[in-house]
Amino acid sequence: MTKHLHLHKNTKFLSLFHTNKSAIFTKASSFTTSTATPWNTHLRNLSKHGQYNEALILYRQMLQSGATPNAFTFPFVLKSSASLSLPITGKQLHCHVIKLGCESEPFVQTALISMYCRCKLTEFAQKVFDEMPQRNLTVCYNALISGYVQNGNFLNGFLLFSEMRLRGVLFNAVTVLGLVPGCTASRYLWLGMSLHCLNVKCGLVNDLAIANCLLTMYVRCASMELARKLFDHIPEKGLITWNAMISGYAQNGLAGEVLELYHEMELLQVNPDAVTFVGVLSACANLGAQKIGFEVEEKIRSSCMRWNVFLKNALINMYARCGNLAKARIIFDEMPEKSLVSWTAIIGGYGIHGLGNIAVELFDKMIETGIQPDGTVFVSVLNACSHAGLTERGLNYLDLMKREYGLKPCSEHYSCVVDLLGRAGRLEEARKLIELMEDEPDGAVWGALLGACKIHKNVELAELAFNKVVELEPTNVGYYVLLSNIYTEANSSEGILRVRLMMRERKLKKDPGYSYFECKGKTYLFVAGDRSHPQTKEIYKLLNRLEDTESEYGGANRNGQEVINHEPPNIIGVHSERLAIAFALLNTEIGADILVIKNLRICNECHSFVKRISKIVDRLFVVRDATRFHHFRNGTCSCNDYW
Repeated sequence: MTKHLHLHKNTKFLSLFHTNKSAIFTKASSFTTSTATPWNTHLRNLSKHGQYNEALILYRQMLQSGATPNAFTFPFVLKSSASLSLPITGKQLHCHVIKLGCESEPFVQTALISMYCRCKLTEFAQKVFDEMPQRNLTVCYNALISGYVQNGNFLNGFLLFSEMRLRGVLFNAVTVLGLVPGCTASRYLWLGMSLHCLNVKCGLVNDLAIANCLLTMYVRCASMELARKLFDHIPEKGLITWNAMISGYAQNGLAGEVLELYHEMELLQVNPDAVTFVGVLSACANLGAQKIGFEVEEKIRSSCMRWNVFLKNALINMYARCGNLAKARIIFDEMPEKSLVSWTAIIGGYGIHGLGNIAVELFDKMIETGIQPDGTVFVSVLNACSHAGLTERGLNYLDLMKREYGLKPCSEHYSCVVDLLGRAGRLEEARKLIELMEDEPDGAVWGALLGACKIHKNVELAELAFNKVVELEPTNVGYYVLLSNIYTEANSSEGILRVRLMMRERKLKKDPGYSYFECKGKTYLFVAGDRSHPQTKEIYKLLNRLEDTESEYGGANRNGQEVINHEPPNIIGVHSERLAIAFALLNTEIGADILVIKNLRICNECHSFVKRISKIVDRLFVVRDATRFHHFRNGTCSCNDYW
């Protein structure tokens, strides 16, 4: 092999060389010495500042000038090769290492192992490691352990760590930081906890980087209690620590805890960044806490983050899910450059508000702009079609997804389409679609069919869907409640009893329903039959008056039965959304819109109740339930009774 580096096989590198050739010759013109020192200094600076193309080109110029590389040269060029994912160049550099007799230097060995791992060639990295004359260097173990974990082979990394311990090789913070990220799968949580104990024993847990790494591990394993316990014991928390905890709460659906932690951050005067705000806005979206979301937007606007596209997307999602679709659209329209996530957020927003026609128009416009759709945006548009009853349009999108864009539908797409067909009453087609799925259908797919069976009162198919879904998700209480409601509508007392016994045997309890309303910056929460509020007497009195007014109009009472007299009905146990609406009517100005958020799906009786009330008091009532928004005005709902 000649001294010069042969790069003719690597066309990517060659094109870079030709592009930057004159610039590099200018930079290299001052290096006329045959010693490596000035070249190494310049290579180090280029590598340090991320100028990896220039570093490799300069190395080639170094060879052409007659200078001989030494052991201090290779870590910089190997790092550059790894950062650019150039495995062929990396192998050629390895040849130079061997030819020049530098393979025994620990920092060169470490650089070679890291390079092969970053180029996804762990077998070559292992070979370099195995051929080392002395396998007792912590840095080399660290490089290979980290490489295995980063390439998704955690078990090999852990076995190497075990070998390291058996050989008496000392581990350090870098070892732990390389290994712990592999424990983020729930099945490896016990190993992560063992590493945590080992770090406590060795005193490494006081290292903030390790504490943050362990915290992230617990969060990704959805072990939020352990994460919070660790968080509370970290004496000096950095912004990364706060963000890890806030993001963890947000990702695991604990929106209330996110806002509590954010408030604690404010009290301690910890300055948030974009990562913090994304987590907080996600929590505001889940809770419908528009006031806090607005305050966050004001802080973003007055900071250097006002053009951050991730924050803009989070704001679109937050306002859409808080019922303020007009504000979400303004933010979207003001964005100079819209990413795929931006389009997905606004399309999803229109979808959950039942405005499917606008959602599909936006999707088609996105395609026209040249943005390539992914699976996530197809979920949003299929969901929009389902909520709006655009059955054929949704089926066309499923076909387009496969035929035009080569995307394989996953369970989320199929659950949307099953829901789409089911709502349209095409239950048999929905069942056949499930049977034709390439992958095994999950609980969401069978759950969508079960929900459709409730709409169309198909008990036989509901039992089939229920048996399938409880095999996959035996502790999901919602499916038991759904089947019980189907039996209730079918007047099957035997079926109701069977479901109750099943729940009792499995020690399952129905999730309590609650609704809340934000008034003057404060959130008021109600549960069914709630009498804990200071205005309880006025709330129930107003509901009685509304019920009485309904009866005068020939309406129905809260149980769906015709009112045959004008006596106020007994409303003990009334559903939470009615209490929230009554409270809102008592505490808002005449004519003001009312937004109520409910954690469960609104029932038929309450849906009918709000429709009638919207006509009586001439207000816009917006109810966000577990699946969508309902806009009630003048006795009608935006969902057209299709939800």
